[in-house]
Amino acid sequence: MMSTSLPIANKGIRHWCANFLYRKPTFFLLLMLVPPLIWFGTVYLGSLFALLWQSLYTFDDFTMSVLPEFTLANYRNLFELANADIVIRTFSMALAVTIASVILAFPMAYYMARYATGAEKGFFYVAVMLPMWASYIVKAYGWTVILAKGGIIYWLIDRLGLTSALEAFLALPYVGGNTLSTSHVGRFFVFTYIWLPFMILPIQAALERVPANLLQASADLGAKPSQSFRHVLLPLAIPGVVAGSIFTFSLTLGDYIIPQLVGPSGLFIGTMVYTMQGSIGNIPMAAAFTVVPIVLIGIYLSLAKRWGAFDAL
Repeated sequence: MMSTSLPIANKGIRHWCANFLYRKPTFFLLLMLVPPLIWFGTVYLGSLFALLWQSLYTFDDFTMSVLPEFTLANYRNLFELANADIVIRTFSMALAVTIASVILAFPMAYYMARYATGAEKGFFYVAVMLPMWASYIVKAYGWTVILAKGGIIYWLIDRLGLTSALEAFLALPYVGGNTLSTSHVGRFFVFTYIWLPFMILPIQAALERVPANLLQASADLGAKPSQSFRHVLLPLAIPGVVAGSIFTFSLTLGDYIIPQLVGPSGLFIGTMVYTMQGSIGNIPMAAAFTVVPIVLIGIYLSLAKRWGAFDAL
């Protein structure tokens, strides 16, 4: 009797629960949302607010310890010349990487959305995402070899007879260095390579949603291809560009591995946070530096919303 009544009882409980959740869709929705909301509110936002809270603490330079005494000195220190130079250097690199990623990503995304079909589209998806399957550090180290003297880039430039032109280019201020692997332009190449897939896919998704007959109608009305691009295609693709730029801009702002491996000496925001927290133990100053990317991204999102970039999302 026990072996047959227990399954029936369990089945009855499951049936009652299923009926109850079906009659209470709002309760069922809340039940589904509670775990991710707890995770988001406690782990994600909780740790972020704890970090921001510690940015107001005091760091004692003599005892090298953090004191729970509130001060705004850490934020004032951000405006010192050395720290402001770090912020400007990081912001300039993130902006350059984002602009270059848009220029490189748009033609490929357009071809994927408009012309590639079937297996060809699958090939492009795999080709775009293939670098993302490899280890980030391995790719960064690989580029140090590629860009170093004796690497494939120098071999190719030497075969083309452009070595003197490259040396003259690397001698320019704010661009070059002794070699490509120790120059700002080499660092720019690696950043753009690493984050380019994050720009291609959002733009491709935005272009997929643009009806083809809009471009045909624009052409029928006498618009040149350049006019159709400026007034029809580009405005409709802006949400994808904005989404991709959020990835490339924010990821470049916070990266600390590439600035350590490629390029000349000079701290970025990510390496400064790593140095302050890992080497010096000045967690309040490290936390203050982490506020900079948050503020910059917040300003960018506000401007993008004001320009209507999110209206088509």
